Amino acid sequence: MKPVLVLRHSPHEALGNLAVALRAAGLELRVVNCFAEDWPQFAAEGFSPPDYSGLVVMGGPMNVDQTEEYPFLHTEAGWLRQAVEAELPTLGVCLGAQLLAKALGARVRANPVKEIGWYEIELLPEARSEGLMAGSRSRETVFHWHGDTFDLPAGAVHLARGSTCPQQAFRYGQRAYGVQFHPEITAEMVAHWLAAPSACALLSELDYIDADAIRHRTPEALKAMRPFSGRLFSGFARLCGAAAS
Repeated sequence: MKPVLVLRHSPHEALGNLAVALRAAGLELRVVNCFAEDWPQFAAEGFSPPDYSGLVVMGGPMNVDQTEEYPFLHTEAGWLRQAVEAELPTLGVCLGAQLLAKALGARVRANPVKEIGWYEIELLPEARSEGLMAGSRSRETVFHWHGDTFDLPAGAVHLARGSTCPQQAFRYGQRAYGVQFHPEITAEMVAHWLAAPSACALLSELDYIDADAIRHRTPEALKAMRPFSGRLFSGFARLCGAAAS
């Protein structure tokens, strides 16, 4: 069976519930850590969409234009264009969604505010009627950790929006999706992210974000998000399963 290729950008950006859902669907994963020693060898091998049943690009603390510091970002944007052209099932999460938008010619820029914690998003009619989010409520609460946003790529379908960040999810074609939020998050990941020294330094500068409030809200919010993230991941798994055969 052809595996799903997963690209990670940071040690603390685990796959969480995404890996659980894909493996439960019988899919194999090839996880490449772009920040580690396995990246140069993999990059030298190159990316060929027919070798995979899907492509997942995860989040990370960098922004899409830091290509000199993180050269893999430029390479990934090219691979995302190839994946879309080949109609390979593709999912970009947070930074991955921004990279997908950039690969499709859209502008990525700083959001007016940083979104960190649990925020409500509005699912647009196109999201609720078909695709990975079909059957979801008109409003869902999801976890965020980002400071950048993107313009909707030309030809893309806008799926979800938020009050402080309009671009929350989009679909391009029938098999490429970008989500600005983190549906893969687990309670352990939230705790780990909030406790990281870099996060503590950042949050100390943002008086509108309360880390303790995020911790307190997480158990209930995770439970409420589970049906939504489950639909999203199971839908993506079905796309990958069809491509794997």
